[in-house]
Amino acid sequence: MHLPAYNLIRRAMTAAALASGRSPWEISFKGTLRSLSRFLPQLLTCVNVPLWYDSLLRVVTTHIVGNRPDRIEPRLVKRRPKTYKHLREPRENYRKLMRGRG
Repeated sequence: MHLPAYNLIRRAMTAAALASGRSPWEISFKGTLRSLSRFLPQLLTCVNVPLWYDSLLRVVTTHIVGNRPDRIEPRLVKRRPKTYKHLREPRENYRKLMRGRG
């Protein structure tokens, strides 16, 4: 269900960008999502859908993503691996083993 909704939002962003002469990556995803959620009841119940759709696209184009120079998000593993072995049996077996050593 999430993938069709995501594609619908991206489609609205692309249509709004093309209608306004902007690039699709200049339009805010979150702003488009908010606009769609507000316009959806009108789009589902109204008779003049093209008029509401044009209004939706105009509203979507007002949500512009700001300039974010040098935005880099590195993908690294944050935590160091533990030196302990994985627990492969029930904890009680390890407790018995530890009691036998002491």
